[in-house]
Amino acid sequence: MNKTDRLLAIVLELQRSKVLRAEDLAAKFETSVRTIYRDIQALSEAGVSVIGAPGQGYSIMEGYFLPPVSFTVEEAVTLLIGTDFIEQWFDAHYGSKSRASRGKIEAILPEPIRGEAERIRSSFRLLTTAEEAERLQEKDYLNVIRQAILEERKIRFRYSKRIAEADGNRHSVRTAAPYGLVLVRGSWILIAWCELREELRHFRLSRMTELIELEAKFTLPADFRLDAYKPPDDRNVRVRVWVEPDLADKVREANSFYTETIEEQPEGLLMTFRVRQPEELLQWVLGWGSGVVVLEPESFRSRVRDELKKVLKRY
Repeated sequence: MNKTDRLLAIVLELQRSKVLRAEDLAAKFETSVRTIYRDIQALSEAGVSVIGAPGQGYSIMEGYFLPPVSFTVEEAVTLLIGTDFIEQWFDAHYGSKSRASRGKIEAILPEPIRGEAERIRSSFRLLTTAEEAERLQEKDYLNVIRQAILEERKIRFRYSKRIAEADGNRHSVRTAAPYGLVLVRGSWILIAWCELREELRHFRLSRMTELIELEAKFTLPADFRLDAYKPPDDRNVRVRVWVEPDLADKVREANSFYTETIEEQPEGLLMTFRVRQPEELLQWVLGWGSGVVVLEPESFRSRVRDELKKVLKRY
């Protein structure tokens, strides 16, 4: 990084972090503390309002704004594709904001940069495989939940699980305190404290219906940080299957969420999955027909046989 780029980066870091020590900046930009001292001096001489507090660090005077900056072609493409992603995957509110942002970014780009950025951007396309009707409802729910998170209000919804609970029920009404939203493999997941289960749970927005925001408030735990949160791994059951060679490429490309290992064998693929309960893989196994064979556990082999017998009776 040359000096000019580093000076700009230092201003951006100070605007973002409020107060930083010279040692922090030196570590960030992989340079010496002495060089940072010289950079701060250069910024002050250039009219940037940098304030130094002994024992605390450097900060930018309140009210100072960085003048407009220029973008490279690659930076412009990154920002424009980012607005496309937001418009496609977020709710209507942020969709409109992304379109407005895209217009502003394009307006400030010099003509050569704008033309080249558009040429490169036109070679990318973001596609969604979800059904359009489901995507529209998911976006509506995303907007409700986002507002509930910001206002720290509880929500209530009817939830449908893919596999029935121990009591045989797949449907239940949940009241929850929403902590955060995560986009996982094209599906929005809500992380929330569930009052029914009295623990932190994950809910797919696509499996929700009758969602409403409640007047009841909640307080986000002081020790909860979405960016540091790691869900407990309770997938303790291993399932091993054999895949015949003709299906090997298709199965590998399907990339099941539960896949743990894939071993190449002369006679096909040996795959290991880790699940909470084997039934989570039942439809996946049946969908490949005779080209996929369950090796273990034996109880799951029996479950697949029973399901195939039911299919045979129907035909």
